Amino acid sequence: MNGDEALCKSMEDIKVAGDKYRSILNQEEKNTRWRHGGPPIYDVVNKLFEQGRTQEWQKGSLEEVVQNAIKSWEMELSHKTCIQDFKTVNPEKFKLIVNGRKGLSGDETLKLGSYNALLKNSLPEKFQIYNAEEESLESSHSVFRSAFPRGFAWEVMGVYSGPPLISFKFRHWGYFEGSFKGNSPTGEMVQFYGVGLLKVDELMRAEEVEIYYDPAQLFEGLLKESTITTNGEKTGRFNTDEAPATSQGCPFILQSSNNK
Repeated sequence: MNGDEALCKSMEDIKVAGDKYRSILNQEEKNTRWRHGGPPIYDVVNKLFEQGRTQEWQKGSLEEVVQNAIKSWEMELSHKTCIQDFKTVNPEKFKLIVNGRKGLSGDETLKLGSYNALLKNSLPEKFQIYNAEEESLESSHSVFRSAFPRGFAWEVMGVYSGPPLISFKFRHWGYFEGSFKGNSPTGEMVQFYGVGLLKVDELMRAEEVEIYYDPAQLFEGLLKESTITTNGEKTGRFNTDEAPATSQGCPFILQSSNNK
């Protein structure tokens, strides 16, 4: 059995019933420590995903397996309180690296939450559209639930290599139908693209996740009528060409941004 077949079989062993994209929800033990007292329900964001996805991968394909694995990992990160309860990661080895920054351990990522881990940066405070240092896991989810009442859907656009080092391209999107940090909703789609590397162990658990993306693609839609000036004030229209650089970035993403 090759690596691709092993990964697919591993995921086939935990087939879905309640949530067809996060099958591990049907395998949870009674002593799983949930952040909100019980497992989450993804019906609303699943509907958004099915209505807005650009790819519908063949059942059992590597692309579908990777897509569901990442969705399951994000679910655990957002809704479980103990890294030892995770089924999708190797808790002793897990590391999250975003845009070339220093890697975060499983416990560090769990404490920050997915939004803060993705949006953490070293910009001067006056340039920080969203300051991850000032947000808790709970408040960060509240901010983005407010902005995207129907959820923030995620899909795999392509997978370029199989395990143990999986490379992929992704798309994240939602509709700005609620307020964001005092900015009024536009009702329009907000989306961004990125690339990732997923290193897995022999049990197909994530040991390392690297994500590269341009945060300006996200904030362009959330601050459509605002821009951050040199003195930190918001005025006018947000322009990604004038936004300060947020990270080292990935050459692939930088090239894509420059060619828009």
